Amino acid sequence: MSPLLITALVVGVIVLLIAIGYINHMVESSKLEKARLKADLNDRVRRSRDVSDNMPGQLMSPALKLLLSRLELQFSDRLLPLDKQNSALRNRIAELRDMVAKGEDIPVRNAPQPILTEVKAKEVRFLLENFHSQITRAAQDGALQANEAKRWIGEIRHILVQLHFEFFTNLGQQSLQQGQPGQARLAYERGVQYLRKQPDQARYQSQLQQLEQQLARANDMVLEKAKPAPDEHSELTDGLQSLGEDDWKKKNIYD
Repeated sequence: MSPLLITALVVGVIVLLIAIGYINHMVESSKLEKARLKADLNDRVRRSRDVSDNMPGQLMSPALKLLLSRLELQFSDRLLPLDKQNSALRNRIAELRDMVAKGEDIPVRNAPQPILTEVKAKEVRFLLENFHSQITRAAQDGALQANEAKRWIGEIRHILVQLHFEFFTNLGQQSLQQGQPGQARLAYERGVQYLRKQPDQARYQSQLQQLEQQLARANDMVLEKAKPAPDEHSELTDGLQSLGEDDWKKKNIYD
């Protein structure tokens, strides 16, 4: 075997090994990309469904339910080719198609959840933050038109205002029922301050007036509670009375 042939064989083997390595690298990269995409789509499906299922009924509208169902359907359709054996996913896609086909007549089965505690308010706020990130991401990758995304971001702000209004109203009412008008006044003050900071004052004028009326009522109760009873005597009032008598006696002596 000539040296030239040996050299050609060595070069051929090296080229073959490089090609095999490159192909293996491409296959592994493809597998990793598919795994990454699958995990990302699963996360987006979960987030959309989490908001759709857990949003309190008083804050969920047919339009919002429809949008969340549309987003979940888009992500699920993209996920199915990466998870073809997932029968639960196929069934969910069929269910979502039926829901989306109903348009504004889509059923909303979310039960009302009174916002009575700060913990509950934070849970709902987290759902809204999650929804906001979903809208932003959907606009970036073309799942939503920019103008539609902008409109829904404005709607999220509106729902957030509704959340705060309900929370401060309920907090104040609870405090009044517990005989704590001072705590009620604080809750209503926080609500009034929050609404006054909103750029669209006209939209929330009714809620603001309601909170202001409740604040005035709580303030009157605080002042009324602070008044001493007519027949109530304290060490301070008794001391002031005796001091006045002593001054009168001293005045008579020196006169």
